[in-house]
Amino acid sequence: MLAYGCAADAIDEYLRIGETTVLEATRRFCKTIFNVYGKEYLHEPTAGDVELLLKQNKDRRFPGMLGSLDCMHWKWDKCPSAESGAYTAFKGSESIVLEAVVSYDLWFWHAFFGMPVSNNDINVMNLSYVFRSLVTGKAPPVSYEVNEHSYDMSYYLGDGIYPEIPTIIMAIKHPVGRKNEIFSWMQKGARKDVERGFGVLQQQFGIIKQPARMWNPDVLAYIMKTCIILHNMIVEDERLPGDWPHVYEKRSNPAPVNILRGNNEEFSQIRSEQSRRAMRNKEVHIRLRDDLIEHIWKLKVWTLIVIVWVVFYESL
Repeated sequence: MLAYGCAADAIDEYLRIGETTVLEATRRFCKTIFNVYGKEYLHEPTAGDVELLLKQNKDRRFPGMLGSLDCMHWKWDKCPSAESGAYTAFKGSESIVLEAVVSYDLWFWHAFFGMPVSNNDINVMNLSYVFRSLVTGKAPPVSYEVNEHSYDMSYYLGDGIYPEIPTIIMAIKHPVGRKNEIFSWMQKGARKDVERGFGVLQQQFGIIKQPARMWNPDVLAYIMKTCIILHNMIVEDERLPGDWPHVYEKRSNPAPVNILRGNNEEFSQIRSEQSRRAMRNKEVHIRLRDDLIEHIWKLKVWTLIVIVWVVFYESL
């Protein structure tokens, strides 16, 4: 059922077990996979992971980037009539939203599933925990430079629906000038990581490609997270030696957070409010985007200079 998306009553003769038994076995299998391997294959990026992600994305001309952010809709055929209004989109079909962050090697670093499709990508982002570590101050420290300007907050690449905040960088809708065109082209190319991740996930597990046939949304959540866990296992198995030297430790403690002496609860609230304000600063978003435009343009110019020099040298 997970691999091919077959209905439960279509394989009862082959397996010699009843339809209800097939559904119960699938539910127990997915719940067990999530409980056993969820912490290891659905964990947030640790300090070592963040360091490697920043290094990889810097080589791709996007310093400070952690991955690509987007949403996927899973059609729900068996949606109960009582909840049909919340899970119906403007196209008239019920579906459930999956918000995910995917890196270049198609590893899912974040998966938030279960929101009704009546919520758009912005509302889902406000309810998910993609920026929870930044708000709570538990995120690993990040420091990088773009166009000789320093930044201490990482970002994701998103499409045009998201607001202008420093933690999400989008392409320019109507680019004017060669610099903006090259930046938008590079941003769209790098943002395809999450689209590729969704496509590969659906090809590997036919149950996600087909409309959902379960009644309980909690069971659908276990199925979706199980498919993502198995997908990350495949990605880990196909990595070459040395591609990802950092190994996740189940008992590793999160990075320590510097907290001043005094009322920790009051300080935590103040710090969370400051983080929320910093995450929604439009001026920082515009400044970071302009620095990325100049950074990519300079690399493009230097690349052309090197190519011309090599061609001229070989012609001699």
